[in-house]
Amino acid sequence: MKFCLLHTEQMKKRKPSFQRSHKLEVLRQICNWIPNFLVSRLARETGVADRARTFSPWSHVVAMLYAQLTHAISLNDVCDALRLFSGPLSAIRGAVPPSPNAFSHANKVRDARMAERLLWSVLEHLQNLHPRFATGRRRLPRFKRCLQAVDGTVITLVANCMSWAKHRRRKAATKLHVRLDLQSFLPRFAIVDLAPHHDSTRAAEMCAGLKEGEIAIFDKAYVVYSHLYALDQRGVYWVTRAKENQVFRVCEQRTPGPGSRVVRDELIELQGVKTAAYYPQRLRRVTVRVEIDRQEVEMTFLTNNFEWSGQSIADLYRCRWDIEKFFKQIKQSLQLCDFLGNNANAVHWQIWIALLVYVLLRFLAFLSRWSHSFTRLWALTRSALWRKIDFCHWLKSCGTADGHFHLLSRPEQAYFTNWTTSICGTA
Repeated sequence: MKFCLLHTEQMKKRKPSFQRSHKLEVLRQICNWIPNFLVSRLARETGVADRARTFSPWSHVVAMLYAQLTHAISLNDVCDALRLFSGPLSAIRGAVPPSPNAFSHANKVRDARMAERLLWSVLEHLQNLHPRFATGRRRLPRFKRCLQAVDGTVITLVANCMSWAKHRRRKAATKLHVRLDLQSFLPRFAIVDLAPHHDSTRAAEMCAGLKEGEIAIFDKAYVVYSHLYALDQRGVYWVTRAKENQVFRVCEQRTPGPGSRVVRDELIELQGVKTAAYYPQRLRRVTVRVEIDRQEVEMTFLTNNFEWSGQSIADLYRCRWDIEKFFKQIKQSLQLCDFLGNNANAVHWQIWIALLVYVLLRFLAFLSRWSHSFTRLWALTRSALWRKIDFCHWLKSCGTADGHFHLLSRPEQAYFTNWTTSICGTA
């Protein structure tokens, strides 16, 4: 009994402060990472300021951020909540709660290019504040070059309301193409397009910003031989899957090392009527045994690098699945299921603001050394939007960094001591 009382007194003395008070609400702390001058400047440059009266562009951005952070399902959901907290909302640089009509009209007529430029401007601003935020960690330590994955995802819409985005007979959708930095897990370029357009039509635009020496990873949908040859001439390395109907001639056969998972390592030349003209140089075609769902299958890759080992090429392509995790995170956490408007401009506004929220939450995770899932980070943010607490300190307390985990159990605590033998003997 004396030990229990002493332990309780010690726990009271060193009881951690999980919530450090702050003079600003969490939503205001997040919005303060957007520079003061940025929204007004972009509104003037894109013509949004000419269409704004009582509902300012800044109020519009704050309302869209709130809709993403709270997973709002309708215009009334956002407007009623912001009207309820109109006092704390006005402290966020004079933001005002909108009416449903004003909010709907703003999403319809205000150019969505403002939200797109706001995303890249805020990302650049945060990277200048903390350069380490842009570097992240190396996905494959043996590669010192920048790895970037290119892929697209289909965002489903309501077919009977959005005829402009008709995808199939009973389906409407839009497509988001993203070039993701695999080191910092941040988007470097994005395009919002109609879903019926094939990924190959956007291949050249998605890779236009790649620099010499960087590595691009994409699937077969982005294989356009003229585009691949342009990347090779620019000094950009790329890794992709080989098409099944590819016509080629083997120029050189390399022998895999003993015990290697590489089945074939070949240097080839394309023999198609058009493909040979589009890509006149040699390519490297590597077939590797990889494990998928606990079964070994053979996968064939193409690359313009002739020095990497076959296993390194397979490891590079495996990194492409990180962009699938990125799409999963933004679709499951942010509001990309229910849209606040039916026209294309409103949908684009919501997608660009969703990516902006993703960047801001990633930056807060960087500051607090957050190591848990992105979904939990978003859930904690949603639950504390109007609380006056130090958000980064709270994340440190909830995460593994600087946390106090007195309730963590050990595996042996799942059963009573000395009961295992008796139970087994009884059975």
